[in-house]
Amino acid sequence: MSDLEPAGTSKGKLFSNPLTASAEKSSYLVGPAQEGPDATPNYPEGEADAYGDVEQSRTNVYGVGGVGNTHRRLTARHVTFIGFGGGIGTGLFIGTGSALAKAGPAGLLLAYIIVGAILWCVMESLGELATLIPQAGTFPHYATRLVDPALGFTLAISYGYCYTIAIASEVSAAAIVVSYWTDITPAVVITVGLALIFLINILNVRFFGEAEVITASIKVLCFVGLILVSLVITLGGAPDRDRIGFRYWTNPGAFTDFNGITGATGHFLGFFSAFINASFSFIGVETVVIAAAETANPLRSIPKATKRVTYRICFFYVIGALLIGMIVPYNDPNLASGSGNANSSPFVIAIKNAGIPVLGSVVNACILVSAWSAGNSYCYIGARIIVAMAVDRQLPQCFSRVNRRGVPYYAVIASFLFGPLAYLSLGSGGASQAFTWILNLSTVAGLLAWMTLCICFIRFHAGCKAQGLDRNTLPYKGRFQPYAAWVGAIGSLIITVFSGFSVFLKGNWSAADFVASYIGIPIFVVPFVLWKLFKRTRFVRASEMDLYSGRFDPSEAPEEHTPTSWWGKFLDWLF
Repeated sequence: MSDLEPAGTSKGKLFSNPLTASAEKSSYLVGPAQEGPDATPNYPEGEADAYGDVEQSRTNVYGVGGVGNTHRRLTARHVTFIGFGGGIGTGLFIGTGSALAKAGPAGLLLAYIIVGAILWCVMESLGELATLIPQAGTFPHYATRLVDPALGFTLAISYGYCYTIAIASEVSAAAIVVSYWTDITPAVVITVGLALIFLINILNVRFFGEAEVITASIKVLCFVGLILVSLVITLGGAPDRDRIGFRYWTNPGAFTDFNGITGATGHFLGFFSAFINASFSFIGVETVVIAAAETANPLRSIPKATKRVTYRICFFYVIGALLIGMIVPYNDPNLASGSGNANSSPFVIAIKNAGIPVLGSVVNACILVSAWSAGNSYCYIGARIIVAMAVDRQLPQCFSRVNRRGVPYYAVIASFLFGPLAYLSLGSGGASQAFTWILNLSTVAGLLAWMTLCICFIRFHAGCKAQGLDRNTLPYKGRFQPYAAWVGAIGSLIITVFSGFSVFLKGNWSAADFVASYIGIPIFVVPFVLWKLFKRTRFVRASEMDLYSGRFDPSEAPEEHTPTSWWGKFLDWLF
């Protein structure tokens, strides 16, 4: 059998409808073989042409349908907490403070509701794709397979680059969080944090899963506790006995006059300015899908995590945004202090104003856990994006190689190498400036990823229609499609394009802020253009789209016991 050429080359062909008589093998990947990434596919005689059959599509051949070499060792519990961990981070504990100062309580609440709705649309689209094709190719593979190989390449570069860089920003943020308690040199905190991140990521993936369970549990419990404390404060149960209620919604007001602009225009701009902070808070929930290739039973775990994590994260954030606007006035000077630790958290500000001792240190500890956990997750995400690029022949094959524990060690090392950039924060500007820059860069990269994944689903939906594939027969069917995907794509694009609008207002121009707001766009566009020009890729037609390879064989899933006790059923519902 001859080697297959990458899709979209002048000679390559794409996968035709597998239900037709002479279905062709997927050719956007050079599928190597039985033994490893350097061999060629070897199918039993007569089966190569029938590869499009649903049963044959479950054949695990490296490089075909996004199949990689990683091992499936994560349980449903791990996947769920990876989603919680990705969704609850420093953006919630600290970032909401600056958003409140810019938008006011009503603007903050509306921003979180709207971005939460966009996230729901994205996850409905992504959940269907990831359940159907739960392989190592992950995000970039969907774009390569369903839209254009150039789009898959640029998605991998943009998303992977920003998250690997973010390892350094989160570790440096952890260093400044520790300054809340002690004057210990940040270099010590950075060194310890990086060492732990590398250790957990180079071990069996179950260690990463368990680390996410522990850290995500701490963050969830902390956030639930903060919600209860906020209710106590606003209802007058704090030591100062001041029943606040919605007082701050009337004085100083529900909206701010953004940049001194009064009236409805200033209120709208203030509300719109909170979108970046809200997006930064929500971005990360989608990373639950990156673990699909290492999930023991993705047909059950991915839909469950997609729905439950999304609903719970949205609920937590909307309730949190409402309560933050009730317990702290938007003109409190501490909201914009830029300390980077608990002193900038609206929860801590409210706790101090209410005269409650000790809790500030508890919240700071949760922020520290969040910062380190985020860096740990980013190393995992970066490594798996690198693996995805190797699987799709966009990087050398050594990056997809795994050890006997199923860990892609070269990819982990490559991802981790960005971590030591955290030491740069020891220079001028410090960790708080690094956090601000990475907030913008990561948010734009995440929003562009949301947009791209929704586009992937729109194309997938078109492919199903063109090839007569009934989506009701799929293991998971997203709701309100393809309309939800359109909302997710357009909403993400609007926030991205206008993310740095404030620099264009009179007296606000700053070259540094402009670059920080929009550098993510050229990082996304330039790789697409270069790959398109040099590889001469072509747009994947709906009628030629591969809708079958890389599916998961349910017979390979471990036996799962359905809980029978009320406690077991409750935990199964909750997580």
